Amino acid sequence: MDYQEEIKHVQFDERDMEYYELLSKQFPTIKDVGTEIINLESILNLPKGTEHFMSDLHGEYDAFLHIMNNCSGVIKEKIKFCFDKELSKYEMEELATLVYYPYEKIKKVKTEGLLNKQWYQTNIYHLIFLMKKLSLKYTRSKVRKAIPEEYLYIIEELINERDHDSICQKNYQQQIIETIISVHMADDFIVVMTDVIKRLAVDTLHIIGDIYDRGSRPDKIIELLMKHHNVDIQWGNHDILWMGAVCGNEACIARVVRNCLNYHNEELLENSYAISLRALERYAVEKYPHLDCYDAMLLCISVILLKSEGALILKHPEYQMDEQLKLHLIKDNQILLGDQKYTLENISQADCCYKCNEQEEMIMTKLKSEFMHSEKLHQHVSFLYQKGSMYLCTNNTLLYHGCVPLDQEGHFIGIEINGYHYKGKELFDFCDQQARKAYFHKESNAIDFMFYLWCGINSPLSGRILKTFERFFINDEKTWEEQRNPYYYFYNQEKYCLKILKEFHMNEKTSHIINGHTPVKCNEKPLRANGKVIIIDGGFCKTYQKETGIAGYTLISHSQGLKLKSHTPFKGIQRVLRINSDIHSQSQDIEDYDHRMLVKDTDIGKELFQQMLHLRVLLYAYERGIIS
Repeated sequence: MDYQEEIKHVQFDERDMEYYELLSKQFPTIKDVGTEIINLESILNLPKGTEHFMSDLHGEYDAFLHIMNNCSGVIKEKIKFCFDKELSKYEMEELATLVYYPYEKIKKVKTEGLLNKQWYQTNIYHLIFLMKKLSLKYTRSKVRKAIPEEYLYIIEELINERDHDSICQKNYQQQIIETIISVHMADDFIVVMTDVIKRLAVDTLHIIGDIYDRGSRPDKIIELLMKHHNVDIQWGNHDILWMGAVCGNEACIARVVRNCLNYHNEELLENSYAISLRALERYAVEKYPHLDCYDAMLLCISVILLKSEGALILKHPEYQMDEQLKLHLIKDNQILLGDQKYTLENISQADCCYKCNEQEEMIMTKLKSEFMHSEKLHQHVSFLYQKGSMYLCTNNTLLYHGCVPLDQEGHFIGIEINGYHYKGKELFDFCDQQARKAYFHKESNAIDFMFYLWCGINSPLSGRILKTFERFFINDEKTWEEQRNPYYYFYNQEKYCLKILKEFHMNEKTSHIINGHTPVKCNEKPLRANGKVIIIDGGFCKTYQKETGIAGYTLISHSQGLKLKSHTPFKGIQRVLRINSDIHSQSQDIEDYDHRMLVKDTDIGKELFQQMLHLRVLLYAYERGIIS
């Protein structure tokens, strides 16, 4: 690449000199500059790292863990590529299971009496070879960072051969492996090797929203993500709900508690996050003695929720959510919706207002304090803020969870705050700022806005009118139908998707929108708008699997193209260990690149190129004595 033209434009004025003088402190000699240029140039010409996209995990930890372990089938594909002519199908499946669950697999082999020196040697050799192949797309420096310090020397000696055909080299490596086995370090060594393999298999993990609600262990999912080497998160409406609860939004708190009760996840609150439901339980049993404890608690928190939401809606007319207000319409346990009158059970006229009574306020005060002071929950929400955002533009993909709100004509629409109408990209940026102000600055209006983000019709995380009251109190499912933002009609048409990509400053020809939020049903396709939109919420949540027919979509972007993966439901770890029963994944090639994508073709590559350009200018300045 010719850099001379770029260098000619550098004037070495006062500002330039100041910058390059500072850069010279980091690279004080011509040799230092040259070495770093060589390093960056080599990195730019390596293959692009594999990116893994997942969405709508909804607390389903076991299925999520397995997809993480098999990297949406990448591990099995690499094993087949490396050992197809050497190992049988059964042997390759055994090796894959060892990579997925090394602790459990070793324990099982021990129990069966099959664990011996030969088993260790065979599997360590296979893992070494697999790691070699996976490490080829990275610099040695990056591979080194993936290896725990205590095993760094050993693994480097095993994967970096000096002479493939040397008998001495083979004997040297064999002796290392035999020594590992003889000093009883083989179990730990295998676990470390499998961890490094999984880390090298996927360079970047993108989670496109909704870690929380429905499934029982979102806390374990977040703890797993906190250990990941390179992850980003685009917030979903269920994530923002929990974030709003931690900020102290009472409507969000009531909804979180009701969701946990509705999906029988009380242990998540009480055992994982130390949030007690005892006060709610005592009041509910006292208020509704004719109901069992669980139903009484669910009804009690439902009433508190409707009151809390109603108070916020009345406080903020700019949310334009008056349609959600239903309590004041109830007369003599009946409500008129349209031309149909419905009789309601278990709701008294005293509850038909938008203010909690004294006992309900005491319950909410206690819950609010516990949500805002739960140490573990704060750690998890802090991680969501640290790694998360409303959207992400990366490597020709635009990632967001919900929608880009549009009106009936397909024009951008949003919300008007203090006389300014936020829409399109500006709306996303405004929502991101408000979410951070709510958590870090405790701004009152921003905290209130977390409720709108959760369920507003023009919220980018929701895009629909929730039928909260109807779903709680009316059995007629016709009343449950939720009006959706026109985005969910227009995102099937390419011209509107190109308009959205342009709004976010993306290359319209080469970029894709990666979207979650709406489950893809059996008769639907995850690709929309001539492939410009890829929907990857296919049903991790068990509740949706009857409707979707599958257990989730994930997306893989590697150096040669894009692959969409559809997965069968996960049958449990024990089944995997017993019969090597992996999640069956069907792969669909979405796009094959006309050339292998290199690091220089990525966003990081553009940054590295700029760094290298500055270094070449510094080298030019050194060589001509401009900087000594």
